[in-house]
Amino acid sequence: MTRLRVTALTTLAMLAFAGNSLLCRQALKHTEIDAASFTSIRLISGALMLWLLVRIMGKSSWGIGSWPSALALFVYAAGFSLAYVDLTAGTGALLLFGSVQLSMISYGLWRGEALRRLQILGLLMALIGLVVLVLPGLAAPPLLNSILMIGAGVAWGIYSLRGRGAGDATLVTAGNFLRTIPFALAFSLVMAGHTNLDRAGIAYALASGIITSGLGYAVWYWVLPALKATQAATVQLSVPVVAALAGIALLGEQPSWRLAIASIAIICGIGLVIYERGRGRG
Repeated sequence: MTRLRVTALTTLAMLAFAGNSLLCRQALKHTEIDAASFTSIRLISGALMLWLLVRIMGKSSWGIGSWPSALALFVYAAGFSLAYVDLTAGTGALLLFGSVQLSMISYGLWRGEALRRLQILGLLMALIGLVVLVLPGLAAPPLLNSILMIGAGVAWGIYSLRGRGAGDATLVTAGNFLRTIPFALAFSLVMAGHTNLDRAGIAYALASGIITSGLGYAVWYWVLPALKATQAATVQLSVPVVAALAGIALLGEQPSWRLAIASIAIICGIGLVIYERGRGRG
C-alpha cells in the first residue's frame, strides 16, 4: 500500500470517528430521537453493513468474535449516546479518546510495563487535563454525562485490548457487532418509556451505523496493518480536535478556555507517553 493511500485512508477513518461524535450530538440535540433508539439503530445498521461486507468477501462472520467483546462494544455505544445528550461534540470526543488511551496505558502499567520520566510526566498531564475538564465550574460539562463518556472510553479501551491478535479484524468486528444486537434490543426495551423517533433522528443514526461506524471501522482496520502501533495511537489524538472544530463550525457550539486548556494537556500528555514508548522500542 502506497504512502499516499495509507494517508488518505487514515484521514478518512479519523473523519469517520469524529463524524460519530457529530452525528450523535446533532441527533440528540436537534431531533426527537432518544439515546437508546439511536444506539440500537446505530449498532444494528452497523452490524448489517459489516455483515454485507464480509459476505461480499465470501466469508462468514458469526463464528468470529466473542460475547465479552460484544458486551464491551455495546457498553461503549450506549454510554456514548447517553453522554451526548448534554455534552458538546468536542468535549465528548476529548473525554472519550482521552479515557481510551489512559485505560490502555493503565493496563500496560498493571501488566508491569515500566514508564520513563517523560512518560510519567505525560500521564500526569493527561490526568490533570481530565480533572480540569470535569472540575465543577460555570464552563464544566455535566458530571454524570462526563462519567458516562469516560465509562464509554474505558469500555472501548477494553474492546480494543481484547481485539489484539484476535484474527482478521474486519471479520472479528463484524461478529462482535452482530452479537451486540440482543444487548441493543434489551436496552431499547428497558428504555421503552422514553422512546422517541423521528425521520431526521433515524437518518442520523443510520448514517452513524452504516457510514461512520460500519464503513469507518472497516477502513480503519484495513489501513491499520500499514501503521506502526505508535502511529496508530497518535493519529487518533486528532479526533477530539476535529470534532471540536467541526462542532463549532457545523453545530454552533461555543469554544471555551477550559476545553482548550484540557485539550492541550490531555493530547500532549498522552502523545508524550506514546512517543516515549515508541522511541524506547526503537
